[in-house]
Amino acid sequence: MNNDRIKELFIDGKVAIIAALQQMDSIKRKLLIVTKEGKYYSLLSIGDIQRAIIANISTATSVEHILRHEVKVASVTDDKEEIKKNIKERRNEYMPIVNTSGEVVDVVFWEDLFMKDERKTPKVLNMPVVIMAGGQGTRLRPLTNVFPKPLLPIGGQTIVEDIMDNFVEYGCHKFFLSVNYKAAFIKLYFESISGNDYQIEYLEETKPLGTAGSLRLLKERIKSTFFVSNCDILIDEDYAEILNFHISNGNEITVVAAIKSISLPYGSLKTTESGILESLSEKPEYIFKVNTGMYILEAKLLEEIPMDQFYNITDLIQDMLNKQRKVGVFPINQGSWTDIGNWDDYLNIVKPRSSSC
Repeated sequence: MNNDRIKELFIDGKVAIIAALQQMDSIKRKLLIVTKEGKYYSLLSIGDIQRAIIANISTATSVEHILRHEVKVASVTDDKEEIKKNIKERRNEYMPIVNTSGEVVDVVFWEDLFMKDERKTPKVLNMPVVIMAGGQGTRLRPLTNVFPKPLLPIGGQTIVEDIMDNFVEYGCHKFFLSVNYKAAFIKLYFESISGNDYQIEYLEETKPLGTAGSLRLLKERIKSTFFVSNCDILIDEDYAEILNFHISNGNEITVVAAIKSISLPYGSLKTTESGILESLSEKPEYIFKVNTGMYILEAKLLEEIPMDQFYNITDLIQDMLNKQRKVGVFPINQGSWTDIGNWDDYLNIVKPRSSSC
């Protein structure tokens, strides 16, 4: 078994959670094969990691402590049709084949048996979606001097269409676009295209109202739980799982957060109040939960947003925290979040798509 595609799936059980997340990002997979003393031990999914982070388990904890007790793998005695049936029923990315000695002798991948996109069988959520599309996109000038940021091209369509298509997969067709800068341009674009699954209404700001100020305009138009997304982010995650987390925890707002690690390329010194060295950390790594710009909100919050005032969604969150109300944070791995808000990030996502054309 010298296939590089298989070798990159393995991770030792002693490895830290954060390293497992980084490996998932690197190989663009959300499932790893955990080994112990060189032999098969268990499977680690992104869901296992998310549950651990939600439970405030440190990302320095080894993955062997967060594994499920029962996972399904194939044995060498299983025939191909049985393996195929098990993969299809569980919607697994792949299934290892393990012999009686605990060695992984092969791995059967979903994409080798079925169309890759067939794994996606999203639950139909049928929820309203608000997309904040009113900003000037100053970090992407001079391109945004011509195009509004939501209409910047990525591949064969625009950023905002990519965002909307992700929601359409979950049966979300009702979109509210909050517009200000080049609003007429955005409207004209959607009027000119046909054959899409979008039902669009517009929230028109006569002046910039921040990332939440325009939501007040929805007070009479949204009566149920709804998604909010910035217009320059792409989230590759199970939206039904985010909603389930929101509902099961009784959150009024849920923030989708990416787990981001930052390595300091220097020795970090901690000193006492009198300037005496207390500890030294060589090239430390810091872990943060970063706000991605995607949220779930309860409709009752629309009444709490001030009318005709500049008000960011972070202001709403802070006001709720001050009142000790419930704001949840749903973690995703860094590789599941694409921020297209500046030139470097925009070019990073455009180049791979362009080269594949």
